[in-house]
This record gives sequence, C-alpha cells and structure tokens, in this order.
Amino acid sequence: MIRPKIPVNPLPTGLVIPLDRPTTAVEPHTGTAPACDCQHAPVQPTSRVQLPAVRLTPAGLVAAVAGGAGLVLLVGAVLVSMLLAVAITGASVAVCAVVLRSLLNGQHHR
Repeated sequence: MIRPKIPVNPLPTGLVIPLDRPTTAVEPHTGTAPACDCQHAPVQPTSRVQLPAVRLTPAGLVAAVAGGAGLVLLVGAVLVSMLLAVAITGASVAVCAVVLRSLLNGQHHR
C-alpha cells in the first residue's frame, strides 16, 4: 500500500515495457459488473468552455514590442552601471594599495 507505483516506460518503438515485473499472476476478470439499482439522473455531456484567444491590434503589438525593448534596455543599463561601479571600486582599491606601498617603502629607506 505504501510502495510507490513506477510508471510504465513507453518506448519510441511503440512497445510498452513495464519497469517492474508483477510477482503474482494476474487473473483476468470474468463476467460483468452487477447493475446498479439506484435511480441516477442521466449524465449530460459537458461542453468545453473555450477561452477567448488574446488578439492584439497593430497598435497594441507595437506597444508590447516597445515595452519589451524598453525593459531590455533598462535591465542592460542597470547591469552595465553595476559593472562600472565594480570596476571603479577595483581601480580605486588598486590606487590605494600602490600609494600605501610607496608610503611604507619610503619609511624603510630613511
């Protein structure tokens, strides 16, 4: 009851080979199921509700393309500015390291 059922692995050849072999022989059912003596209402077939498709006017399509392009440009500008900030920080740390090195080396020579 707790053991999971492994799904059947369909192959591209059309042959379906189950991944686990049953340990007991499967007996086919014989006969028919007994008829229900309940009074059920006949089941009406439900029609599929078709959702309306999204239709864009030419102006809407231009607005969507312009909005997407603007978003790409905005994200690109943010990423470039972050890269520039990292580069400036790295350069300033390198300049500080050179200045400190020259100051410390200057004290050793005196």
